[in-house]
Amino acid sequence: MILSRIQGVFEGLSESEKLAAGYIIERPDDVIHYSITELARYSGSSEATIYRMCKKLGFEGYQQFKIALAREVSFPAEAVVPATGKETTRDVINTIFSENIGLIGRTREVLESETVEKVIEMILEATFVLFFAVGRSSPIAIDGSLRFSLLGIPSAAYTDPHAQVMVASGLKETDLVIGVSHSGMIRDLVKSMEVARDSGAKIVAITSGIDSPMAKSADAVLYCGTTTKGPSYLVTNRIGELVVVDILYKLLMIKTGPEIKPHLESLSEALKPKRF
Repeated sequence: MILSRIQGVFEGLSESEKLAAGYIIERPDDVIHYSITELARYSGSSEATIYRMCKKLGFEGYQQFKIALAREVSFPAEAVVPATGKETTRDVINTIFSENIGLIGRTREVLESETVEKVIEMILEATFVLFFAVGRSSPIAIDGSLRFSLLGIPSAAYTDPHAQVMVASGLKETDLVIGVSHSGMIRDLVKSMEVARDSGAKIVAITSGIDSPMAKSADAVLYCGTTTKGPSYLVTNRIGELVVVDILYKLLMIKTGPEIKPHLESLSEALKPKRF
């Protein structure tokens, strides 16, 4: 377990190595997309420092380390198991509930109602709303587009970076792109949003990355709570984004009120043949 190994040697690292190690512990599913140069820049360390740290962890270099980290991130279930092995199933369930409830609470603290109101108006003024996301944020984008479609708001989700750029290049001033990324530091997603912005579309970011590249490229940012250091980030760090999408959906439903009632009734009739 690479993350456990990093935590185990953490206190023995130099101060600059701790910067890189701490960043990896907090955002491993982002780090696997970074070059050594990007990791050095975002963590505030240096390429030489990261190379030395990888050697201390038993790897020949950064590339070998990143491949091993990607494998670990791909199998998150093991990270949920308590290190002592003495906890009961109920203990684990309670812990996971507490972590998720805590993350939702932190999202409530950082989410600004004024910004939410601004985004609601942007959505209502848009002729087309697109959700952009990659990786583990993709299901949130898809859920958001389906919810908006239920309300009669023309919407779609794109989770492939190449498709995002192709679609973004043809957007107009009346279009709106909502990007979803926990860290706000995924290069492909930020580039897609920049293409959309250059085409004239308005941009909204849903992220926990304060002052991240994604946040800086947006017209409005809806911040989510972030997880604390530890292995549980692998299963809890998207809950805040899901809650924000749910807030937007329900506020839009309240805002449109009677206007969408005929649409919902028509939709209900259309769905009847698909149910037993």
